[in-house]
Amino acid sequence: MAMTEIATLGGGCFWCLDAVFRDLVGVSAVHSGYSGGHVANPTYEQVCGKKTGHAEAVQVSFDPAVVGFADLLRVFFTIHDPTTPDQQGNDIGPQYRSIILFHSPEQEATAKQVMAEIAGEKMWPRPLVTQLVPFETYWPGEPEHQDYFRRTPWSGYCQVIIAPKVAKFRKLYASRLKQAG
Repeated sequence: MAMTEIATLGGGCFWCLDAVFRDLVGVSAVHSGYSGGHVANPTYEQVCGKKTGHAEAVQVSFDPAVVGFADLLRVFFTIHDPTTPDQQGNDIGPQYRSIILFHSPEQEATAKQVMAEIAGEKMWPRPLVTQLVPFETYWPGEPEHQDYFRRTPWSGYCQVIIAPKVAKFRKLYASRLKQAG
């Protein structure tokens, strides 16, 4: 019987993280929403208004026997720039910050270890600014934000921003992709 854990991550627009993690073997579900803020049940418009404190985040349900939390984090650090505070490309604001919201002391320790590895490997030319904070609350995003890339691959944002991140992920982690079908 498979065990399931939850990871809550923010790294820019949640559509990008959602698209990548859905393809990773061992991941059973991905939901886009909001975490790390102080307003109950925020809307997309409120979060984009930059006054709720929330980051756009995904909750990833995964089987740690198939894909570990450290593996999820390595993918996470590959597909967004964790060195730009409150920004991913042209997406600017606190809702786009790099953040790991850990669910257990084990996740916190793993995140610290992976962050040290990433910094030591000099994967990015600047220091990491990823926030590492305890998980408190996650608010699901509106239905139109779920599985956005697969539902609207023709949209400009998907073609210009998300597709290159998905392609990079698929190239680097080809052996970890779910089989199509």
